[in-house]
Amino acid sequence: MRELVEAVDVDAPPERVWAALTDWTRQGEWMLLTDVEVVGGDPHAVGGRLAARTGIPWRRGRHLGVLDTMVVTEWDPPRRAVVQHTGRIVRGPGIFEVAPQGTGSLLTWTEQLWLPFGVLGKLGWPLVKPVAIAGIRLSLRRFAAFAASYRG
Repeated sequence: MRELVEAVDVDAPPERVWAALTDWTRQGEWMLLTDVEVVGGDPHAVGGRLAARTGIPWRRGRHLGVLDTMVVTEWDPPRRAVVQHTGRIVRGPGIFEVAPQGTGSLLTWTEQLWLPFGVLGKLGWPLVKPVAIAGIRLSLRRFAAFAASYRG
């Protein structure tokens, strides 16, 4: 398992950050090259199911890329949500944690990834990791602006 941890300061109170973060179907407004849809259950409770499509947009709102299916496994508003990635390529827990910080909040995004493709995945990780980190950092900067002006 490999772990990526990135954080961003957000100029908004934890409750607003949480609401913006868990407005799953709007994640495409801040998460790089991604669209998310609710595919089953209550997305704001343990057992809710989501599907994200990450990749190059090509037609009718679809992406040429990776389908990332997820199940909500922990739900502790407005502090912590964990989704278990269950797709063929992206697997492992994704953890979002919101903490008060000064007059705003700190959002920490952790991905604990089980690498696909056996030895090939392990050999490729050093090439993929910097790209993944850059994408998460850019997405978090975009999220900070999104959450600061979020009105639901």
